[in-house]
Amino acid sequence: MTFHALPKRAPRTSRAPLTRRFTTSPRTASYADTLPNLKIGAHTRVLFQGFTGRQATANVKESLAWGTKIVGGVKPGVEGEHLGLPVFPSVKAAQDKARPDASAIYVPGNQTAQAIEEAIEAEIPLVVAVAEHVPIHDILRIHSMLQTQSKTRLVGANCPGIISAIGKCRIGFQPLPCFAPGTVGIVAKSGTLSYETVASTTRAGLGQSLCISMGGDVLAGTNFVDALSIFEHDPDTQGIILVGEIGGTAEMDAAAWIQDYRRRTTDPKPIMALVGGLEAPPGRIMGHAGAWAAPGEPDAETKYKALERAGAVMVNHPEKFGDGMKALLASRSMRPGTNRVSGLNTHKRSFHTMRRVTPSSRQRQTAGQIRSLYIKQIQAFDILEQKGISVSPTRSSSDVSVSITVDRTALSPCVIASTTSEFDPAQSQKFPFPYTQSTFKGTSVAAAAASHLGLPSSSHDEFAGFLQSLWEIYKGKEAFNLETQVGLTAAGSLEVRGARFGFDDAAFRSSGRQQDIHKLRNTAKEVPEEVEAEKDGIVYIKLEGEGSVGTLVNGAGLAMNTVDALTIHGGQCANFLDTGGKATSETVKSSFRVICSDTRVKAIFVNIFGGLTRCDMIAEGIILAFRDLQMKVPVVVRLRGTNEELGQKMIAESGLPLHAFDGFEEAAKKVIALAKSQ
Repeated sequence: MTFHALPKRAPRTSRAPLTRRFTTSPRTASYADTLPNLKIGAHTRVLFQGFTGRQATANVKESLAWGTKIVGGVKPGVEGEHLGLPVFPSVKAAQDKARPDASAIYVPGNQTAQAIEEAIEAEIPLVVAVAEHVPIHDILRIHSMLQTQSKTRLVGANCPGIISAIGKCRIGFQPLPCFAPGTVGIVAKSGTLSYETVASTTRAGLGQSLCISMGGDVLAGTNFVDALSIFEHDPDTQGIILVGEIGGTAEMDAAAWIQDYRRRTTDPKPIMALVGGLEAPPGRIMGHAGAWAAPGEPDAETKYKALERAGAVMVNHPEKFGDGMKALLASRSMRPGTNRVSGLNTHKRSFHTMRRVTPSSRQRQTAGQIRSLYIKQIQAFDILEQKGISVSPTRSSSDVSVSITVDRTALSPCVIASTTSEFDPAQSQKFPFPYTQSTFKGTSVAAAAASHLGLPSSSHDEFAGFLQSLWEIYKGKEAFNLETQVGLTAAGSLEVRGARFGFDDAAFRSSGRQQDIHKLRNTAKEVPEEVEAEKDGIVYIKLEGEGSVGTLVNGAGLAMNTVDALTIHGGQCANFLDTGGKATSETVKSSFRVICSDTRVKAIFVNIFGGLTRCDMIAEGIILAFRDLQMKVPVVVRLRGTNEELGQKMIAESGLPLHAFDGFEEAAKKVIALAKSQ
């Protein structure tokens, strides 16, 4: 995306964030009071920050034509007119003159935090940040501000935005042809999976009421529970769909909310769900900035089971949401005045298509992280020694685990302490603390973590000092995850015996910060195909095993789900590949090239949802790439979205060994059969 950059300004700090949770008890004013701001519609007056940039200009034109009420935009220090709408010199000036209800932020990732801060200061009710590559520590600072006020609600960052199909109000870049006014509320982490979900409910004749994107960032301004709380009381929403994935605990929080909702509600609205990343190898970042699990966090299978137990109807692919929800709503309307639990369970048997899969060898193994975020243990030891911390590579069975990472529920940093050396979730406990915290000595966090670990009282002060040093590394070097294994020496002092340090690549890639850390990366030690793909902006992960099916997908969430669903159908995937939100002929060609370099691949599955890019353009790119590379491997292409019929026709009439489908089930069966026959 091309965004209009803001002038630089020194960052501000504020008080600490508060732990957020859903509750029915009275409370004082807080960030939770901003939930009603999510209910956008025809009344919503929208402002744009980064108004005159190319991407914002195109978006404004589309949204205005659709019916969104846009009142102008901001270009710092400039007054004038753009697209027939006023240009304001600041967000404060726009608030004074135009009284916007929401602001769409279209500035680069390294400027996003500053733009959000300006919107908070102007008390804009709803702020939607769409940019990717927003540095984690920038957002941690923003959340420490958000949690101290009750006027501004944030959606994002790194998200498609929020859209009311009923009110024709789009704040974001969702593909408008997929949407239709209706009755289904949708909340999703993944953009492409949300588009698939929207298209499925549109095809089923249901349409959508309100669609909220959590986004793929580590720290979401609005989460699943927030969206579910809105949908519960929204008269326009009759059915609810939730799309989750690996990383964080938002799905577990949602499961607890759903269980509570069904217990206290006589006639609950039907809820369906999907969780992507069941086949994601541990220790890898699956495209999205937030698609990774911190120590002690649940994996995708655990989230899946929790949602299922709570009463959500689970599916293995988003195209099943439409017919599934249609049946659930029909059952609900046929039996008014009764509890829908029994009826819902009946349909769960019909639409529950996810079979239990025994974890493969690749799931059981701990894959090494090979993206630039993690450094070698010896390099982590060097950083620790510079802080005066004793290190040794000799491990002991009595070692414990201590990590500083992000608490995605509390929206703050936290200490995770485990009484085992491998961060056993059952033995782990989180201790969130304010981002603005300067010391751990004498704090309840240090005392509680030391007590949980069973450390002798004589070492509590030393442990607090150890946490202090870790925190200084974490904040000073913009880490997102610092894991250590700690033991006691014969003399009773603390010693680090294992370390795995991960640093925020967005701080380096979008902001040019922490160059010393990122110079430690050694691409010669990484998987060559993954390094080559990265040069073209492609996220490629080579999977272990026989892997006869290569995958090419646009969007991280959809790519994860594609691997999951093909595995469930009996396929063996060779890779995860995300071309990014927009697939072009060049990225398709580069993707084919890297996939075909894997001699295991016998057939390729291209799964593209043409939301931001038309399916006919994608089909043309596939045909050209196939011919230019003189490919011999058979390719199955599933195209959905804008101009899907034309795209499918182009593939079918190309005369090449390309097989076009619109349904996932048929396409999956075909590519698996082709792979097995080679």
